[in-house]
Amino acid sequence: MHFRILGPLEIENPDGLVDLGGHRQRAVLAYLLLQANQVVSTSQLLSALWADDDAPMTARKILQNAVWKLRGVLSRPSRAEQGPELLTRAPGYLLRVPQQRVDLLDYQQRVVTGRAALAAGEVERARRSLGEALALWRGPVLSDLVEEGICWPELTALQNRRLDVMEDHFEAALACGRHQSVLPDIESLVAAEPLRERASGQLMVALYRCGRQAEALAVFGRVRSALVDGLGLEPGRELHRLQQAILTQDPTLEAPRTAGTRERTHLAPANRGAPTPADSPAGPATAAEHDASPAPESWQT
Repeated sequence: MHFRILGPLEIENPDGLVDLGGHRQRAVLAYLLLQANQVVSTSQLLSALWADDDAPMTARKILQNAVWKLRGVLSRPSRAEQGPELLTRAPGYLLRVPQQRVDLLDYQQRVVTGRAALAAGEVERARRSLGEALALWRGPVLSDLVEEGICWPELTALQNRRLDVMEDHFEAALACGRHQSVLPDIESLVAAEPLRERASGQLMVALYRCGRQAEALAVFGRVRSALVDGLGLEPGRELHRLQQAILTQDPTLEAPRTAGTRERTHLAPANRGAPTPADSPAGPATAAEHDASPAPESWQT
């Protein structure tokens, strides 16, 4: 069986998609898959299924029935491999399933591999691994259950971490000289997330390398306006330095001559998360004032 939650919830066996039953069963399975191979307490599951003031008196019985029905669904593994197991483990339940059979676990492992390669300067390997990880997404995580009213903080956290992985993938692609192929994806992310300085910097680099210097500088203007108007903050030091490098046509901005270089590239500011207005001082401040770490010396690969 293959379990997919990076998009609508699906289970597939050699005969096709498996019927998971009603909403409660699907929600229980989805929550257990989010914590695959870990014990999930009964209280956690009850909170995931019902708000505190909305749980019926029979909530525990409904949960037990859902688990019982899911065990029936999961009890038909392939003869060629170990199947999933839904076990009772104090203080709740454990869904034991091979890592390679859950798209979320597969995705997480590929991200770890890709980030390790990026840190080591193996940019082509990093690009492939991170790209394979992102390709596992079929839409918003558990999108079918979200449409039915599920709203778990774990889903928001997964979506936000996916944006960080996308930026890592862009960094690796730019370090491989693949600015043209990755440009549309960076443009889409920046349009959806205008406050992400790292992605905006990556878009500036990609546009510049495509011979679109004026458009690259316009990106800086848009992200600056979004930060100043929305948060009262100036862009960080690294984005200012990138703007200056583009204005002077700094040769360090040119694409690498060969792919697969082992030198680490700092193509755009690392994303530190957008600060909230309550954390910001009065008046336009500089985002770099909130980070004492040194800026990279160049944008060169």
